[in-house]
Amino acid sequence: MMDYVCPEGGSIDDSIAREAFIETIADLADNGLTDFDTLNASQLQTILELYATHAIETRLCNDIGTKTVSLPSNVAEAENVQAQLFDFIRRSVSDALTVGLQGVAAMTPNAVLGFVTGVYEQAFAILETMADAEEDAQ
Repeated sequence: MMDYVCPEGGSIDDSIAREAFIETIADLADNGLTDFDTLNASQLQTILELYATHAIETRLCNDIGTKTVSLPSNVAEAENVQAQLFDFIRRSVSDALTVGLQGVAAMTPNAVLGFVTGVYEQAFAILETMADAEEDAQ
């Protein structure tokens, strides 16, 4: 299924989509989603929330890897930043789907791209602020 949705090769965006898909599949059991034959609208929304959250998080990790932003050098602090960002992204994605799109039923590709880009930009700004604060503390 993953190879169909997110084929190997291609651009960085394709790789981000593939990684987000893998992470989403791994999270489904933790969220009680194991029977794909009887998914309801709420469960579909959870899957979309997880996927969008992981896509945004993976895009941010790519930015960290290309040195666009930096994380604290202390491993525990870096893990704390990652956990805070994941929570922020997940809540923001959930809010965007629930309020802005009235759930999965109202999704259009442009609407999804719009809220994903908006949440990414907010999370990126948070990362920059955290990095600036750490630089000022040193």
